[in-house]
Amino acid sequence: MEQYIQISCPHCGGLDLVKNGKSYSGHQRYRCKGCCRAFQLTYEYKAYEPGIDEQIESQVLNGSGIRDIGRNLNISKDTVVNRLKKKRF
Repeated sequence: MEQYIQISCPHCGGLDLVKNGKSYSGHQRYRCKGCCRAFQLTYEYKAYEPGIDEQIESQVLNGSGIRDIGRNLNISKDTVVNRLKKKRF
């Protein structure tokens, strides 16, 4: 007896999804037909999870340093620097 899990798009909340291959680590990828964006349910590397950019931004605004943010979020300090360059802080 199979159990089905209701999956929705984390970007637009749409329910019209199709499978979109597998990641390098073997996790199933999905694509939303509404917004045409791809996503995974689980990520191997923490920096790819949704919401990390907002957490980096809030910690920068609270005065945390680059290394401190990397330690708190369990991501590389180089990733923090690259994300901040994209945001132009």
